[in-house]
Amino acid sequence: MRLRPRQKTFVERSVAALASRGNTLGVAPTGAGKTIMLSAVTGEMIGHGAKACVLAHRDELTAQNRAKFQRVVPGVATSVIDATEKSWNGQVAFAMVPTLARASNLADMPRLDLLVVDEAHHAVADSYRRIIDRVREANPDARIFGVTATPNRGDRKGLREVFDNVADQVRLGELIASGHLVPPRTFVIDVGVRDELRSVRKTMSDFDMAEVAGIMDRAPVTDEVIRHWKEKAGDRQTVVFCSTVAHAEHVTEAFRAAGVSAALIHGDLAAETRKAILADYAAGDIRVVVNVAVLTEGWDHPPTSCVVLLRPSSYKSTMIQMVGRGLRTVDPEEHPGIVKTDCVVLDFGTSSLIHGTLEQDVDLDGKTETGEAPTKTCPACEAEIPLAATECPLCGEAFPREDEETGEGGGAAPLSGFMMTEIDLLKRSSFAWVDIYGTDDALMATGFTAWGGIFWLDGVWYAIGGAKGERPHLLGVGERTVCLAQADDWLNTHETDESAFKTRSWLRQPPTEKQLQYLPPECRHDFGLTRYRASALMTFGFNKRAIRQLIDTAARPERRAA
Repeated sequence: MRLRPRQKTFVERSVAALASRGNTLGVAPTGAGKTIMLSAVTGEMIGHGAKACVLAHRDELTAQNRAKFQRVVPGVATSVIDATEKSWNGQVAFAMVPTLARASNLADMPRLDLLVVDEAHHAVADSYRRIIDRVREANPDARIFGVTATPNRGDRKGLREVFDNVADQVRLGELIASGHLVPPRTFVIDVGVRDELRSVRKTMSDFDMAEVAGIMDRAPVTDEVIRHWKEKAGDRQTVVFCSTVAHAEHVTEAFRAAGVSAALIHGDLAAETRKAILADYAAGDIRVVVNVAVLTEGWDHPPTSCVVLLRPSSYKSTMIQMVGRGLRTVDPEEHPGIVKTDCVVLDFGTSSLIHGTLEQDVDLDGKTETGEAPTKTCPACEAEIPLAATECPLCGEAFPREDEETGEGGGAAPLSGFMMTEIDLLKRSSFAWVDIYGTDDALMATGFTAWGGIFWLDGVWYAIGGAKGERPHLLGVGERTVCLAQADDWLNTHETDESAFKTRSWLRQPPTEKQLQYLPPECRHDFGLTRYRASALMTFGFNKRAIRQLIDTAARPERRAA
């Protein structure tokens, strides 16, 4: 398995920071491949028999981390510490925090050289600190590596007591630009309560949600919310974030009264009930799921293509978490018939006005893709952090935006697309893309064991991937950038650095006689033909019928937008 170029940069910076500082935090949002990067860093750090432990706070995360690690770093023995198994036999152990934090289990923990903390915003919680302190007591030279999508905690407790630097921070906008997330289209809508919301007081963790509910939980406001939703996103699966349970109940009832299938999820519901509701939503039986602080993290349904914010958030990380529920791209084999090209965000709660739109945040991203990451020092906690950060990931210190300092700017504008130019995206790929017909509507790339392609038909792009011993797969349907990213990821998943190097050498070599036998006669007179292009043309020829069948099936009239 190969890493994306941006993932390689993240890994290199993290390894360098661990070597020089002994600890580091990496920030990577939804879609970045956090678990893959975590695994790659671990693999780099466990040479010469070093022993490591990867922490997670839920069973499913422990299992997911272990499975991904075995794909990224095959051949390394692993073991598990959880409620049913407690084995340190593996060179890398994957541990459940609630289990390992018990005194009896900590006593059995061997000397570790590396401790990896997934969802590292939890690292300062008591259970995590017991583990971290025990690791450092046994080995003062142990490296501590944390990864999180949301470094700022709601209780305003900083992470500096565990991490004193941030190695790298992958921006949401980078992933949108590279096609690994869909672009949001955000609308900040004032239903006559904006001034009232601005006066809501802050608590230790967020705005006072009871006070927010007193403003937002009014029938005229809810009616306007539903009117705007029907106008801008009425055909989309939608997740709504409310301030209180009573507010959410009233919003759910209003959607139903308007003839929209809607359901409510909150923390007081039984786990089985929540699971059943989300299953109905995943099956498409529910159009709108309304929630209170339950679906902010740890849940994804990629066909979700509208997010409604009926509450403000004092932390930008919370806003990004909520918006992130709608930014996942869709796997057409897992969700057949769904085409998703963007996510509509309807912000009635002024979060975008408080923090600046996601687009503004990305526009301030000044990090380079190669070399050392530019950094600055946080004036509050003196941590070394990425230069582009608008708030300190360790202590939460906010830095003024340029428009605030100069007095320029005003209300946040709706988001526009984060589309890179196509040539830039092609250059970022680890693979060479061949224009099959010279008309830019069919591109193929081949590896040693797999191939990927993107094809345009009737205004829609389709991503197809194949590999030795596998039938071709439909990888994506929609925008060119997203399809190119999905095909590129398919190749990265199936290729190794060694196999990619072999095919790269074909770019400079002439085609073989055997290749020419399979190609049209005119190819013999194409003196610019390389072995790589010949391979791509042959692969396309051998798979043309299967590619066409997949595209024809996906392009049937019953295809619908998410």
